[in-house]
Amino acid sequence: MSSNHKHIGGRTLSRCNALQLLFQAEACGRSVADVLSGEYALSEGPLDEYGELLARGTDEHLADIDAVLSGATRNWSLSRVSATDRNLLRIALYEMLFVDGVAPAVAIDECVELAKAFGSSEESNHFVNGVLGRIQADIDAGVDVVAQAREREAAEASAYDEQASDDYEGASVADDELADMPVPDWANEGE
Repeated sequence: MSSNHKHIGGRTLSRCNALQLLFQAEACGRSVADVLSGEYALSEGPLDEYGELLARGTDEHLADIDAVLSGATRNWSLSRVSATDRNLLRIALYEMLFVDGVAPAVAIDECVELAKAFGSSEESNHFVNGVLGRIQADIDAGVDVVAQAREREAAEASAYDEQASDDYEGASVADDELADMPVPDWANEGE
């Protein structure tokens, strides 16, 4: 990942390295653990403990993180969000939900700054700020955003299963129609 940014360090560098690891894992269809066990590339390094914690933790909680983000990316499926912006959102949300000692405002601000440096467009920083701001407003209002996202996904899956079942039932063949169908020769072999 290249950018016209000045030298970064500390936790900002850790977040940048986590972003690169998540990006590589997603691009290769592998887990972060698999990427870390092999060869990986960082624009600046070495990988520190916090960067590794962010990458591994985000990857371990990816299903819940993506479920929350899917509910907050209004009118956009998460798959339509650029890989860089998507992984920036994932890291920030991981910090907001699962890392003690990092204020949500800091996680959001860091994500916005990294979006300015690495985002897919000039609007990336505004987009990630809006998505994370909506999630933080829900958290501040006492909403368990992970439980809410799981419930929404379960309801969507149930509705999908119900629709698929209705489609299957509508396509069924009546028993009397089956009785009139010729049996292929191969079906009678071995009798």
